[in-house]
Amino acid sequence: MKLALTTLAAALTLSSPATFAGDAGSTAIEALGKVNGIALACEQPAIASRARNALVTGAPKSRANGETFENATNAAYLAQGKGAACPDAGALANLLAAAEKGLQSAFPTTH
Repeated sequence: MKLALTTLAAALTLSSPATFAGDAGSTAIEALGKVNGIALACEQPAIASRARNALVTGAPKSRANGETFENATNAAYLAQGKGAACPDAGALANLLAAAEKGLQSAFPTTH
């Protein structure tokens, strides 16, 4: 389980440079979207709902932010469907909390 959690955490933090281009806001939104996709694929609706709510209340409302979230959600959902083990609810909640912190750091005045 620790290996799966470590691998999942690493996957949430790594991405191609073209996706992030050094933008902390995009990085935070993508991390939130990845958690959302995993939660949807692993049938954790409360985590998915909390991830969407965090985006709506914690980031500026823009098409780019919405697309970043949706693209990350879709990619994570599809990746999870390729046989990856689902993290337990507690581990997924911890990943979500870390993604929410990143969002708050990237958009401190949005709240």
